[in-house]
Amino acid sequence: FLGAGKPPMYGDYEAQRHWQEVTYNLPIRQWYFNTSDNNLLYWGLDYPPLTAYHSFLCAYVAKLINPDWIALHTSRGYESQPHKLFMRTTVFVADLLVYIPAVILYCFSLRETSTKKKASIWGALCILLYPGLILIDHGHFQYPLSLGFALWGVLCLSYDWDLLGSVAFCLALNYKQMELYHSLPFFCYLLGKCFKKGLKGKGLVLLMKIAGTVVVSFAVCWLPFCTDVAQIMQVLRRLFPIDRGLFEACMFSSPPPCSKLANIWCSLSVLIKIKNIVSPQTQLKISFAVTFLSLLPTCIKLTVHPSLRGFKFALVSCALSFFLFSFQVHEKSILLVSVPVCLIINEIPFMATWFLLVSTFSMLPLLLKDGLLLPYAVTTLAFLSVCTAFFSILEKTSAEDLQLKAFSISLKGYVSWFKSFPRIVRSLFLLSLTLMGLLSLASAALSPPQRLPDLFPVAVSLVSCLHFLLFWVYFNVVILWDSKNSRSQKKIS
Repeated sequence: FLGAGKPPMYGDYEAQRHWQEVTYNLPIRQWYFNTSDNNLLYWGLDYPPLTAYHSFLCAYVAKLINPDWIALHTSRGYESQPHKLFMRTTVFVADLLVYIPAVILYCFSLRETSTKKKASIWGALCILLYPGLILIDHGHFQYPLSLGFALWGVLCLSYDWDLLGSVAFCLALNYKQMELYHSLPFFCYLLGKCFKKGLKGKGLVLLMKIAGTVVVSFAVCWLPFCTDVAQIMQVLRRLFPIDRGLFEACMFSSPPPCSKLANIWCSLSVLIKIKNIVSPQTQLKISFAVTFLSLLPTCIKLTVHPSLRGFKFALVSCALSFFLFSFQVHEKSILLVSVPVCLIINEIPFMATWFLLVSTFSMLPLLLKDGLLLPYAVTTLAFLSVCTAFFSILEKTSAEDLQLKAFSISLKGYVSWFKSFPRIVRSLFLLSLTLMGLLSLASAALSPPQRLPDLFPVAVSLVSCLHFLLFWVYFNVVILWDSKNSRSQKKIS
């Protein structure tokens, strides 16, 4: 694990263990406050209440096995093999209970693209083999619960179980605040359905039911903190640390995230030191404005023409807008884009596979710090092999396969250019794979020049950011040129 055995902080693994220590040994009113027993500078809780409750549940089990694992103060930096096995098991159990069932049920519900049980199994296998999530959850040590709850939300909405879908997404948002990346597509899709039913009849009733469901879900999650306004405000301050600026350096990372994060602000910081020029408050305003403008067309389209297909593509586009342009992004946040991409891998297998490969590559500096070079190589090759074998991705590069038929027709006089489009796309894909492979080898095997110690992480960041910008344009084109009467607009049965 990153930071393992390295005081004073020991890494992300210790963060998860420490939250168990804090939540089990301290009263709820102290979980988010700085006290003599809870030093917020030492991995203070900075996720919503459901994360804290989950930590408490894990701590309760840990206490039964070995109380030393969560002993207040004395357990800092605890890294025994039995405890590592316990912690890995908790992640695996979270996978089995929440994430994996959602993936399998979703794939078996895809009637319009997967008419056979074998196809559903292969589709689920491709999603579950996505290397980014495997490496972060089981290598870097994170829990997949927020993404799992979000998937359950998508699954429920695909069956028109709007209230259950709202509850599932509220759980996701109350587990990790980064689920805000997906919040606007959920909101716009449900609001669009209400408009479509008519706000003077069934639509108004549905809107009131959804609003009530959301309020009750949040109230239940936050109930222990609702006794005092100061409690609520302190939790919110921990969740949204505005004073840190656009990005912050990680104490275990060298180079810091601003030179290895593949979003627009960190890439620009290579040339322009934004944090030295603009105040944190102005940085927040700029990033908010750019993010809002980048996702506005997609949200308007989804609200005016709500469809399940448009909803899934909007999840990708909006999450990618947040990743590229928003405030306080972490390299792991690309998973919030990747999981929605997994949901459309049956519809656009070529572009989805390409994106998922780039998203894993974008986290390479972090993975190398974790000592995950071999797992990175093995899982990436396995994923590419399965997707190539099942989807035959190199044969799915026509404008129609890439959902660009309507866009190509709208170009009118330039339609003839699309005759060579499949060949161009395949060439770009192979060039991209080659470049990512060479940079991966160089990052792992070569020492950078003394004058440019951050050469390889910066190169990975810039290459990945360029890819993501092109993908952002692509997904927005697909969404905005989508025809309401297209054959691909069928809803999930």
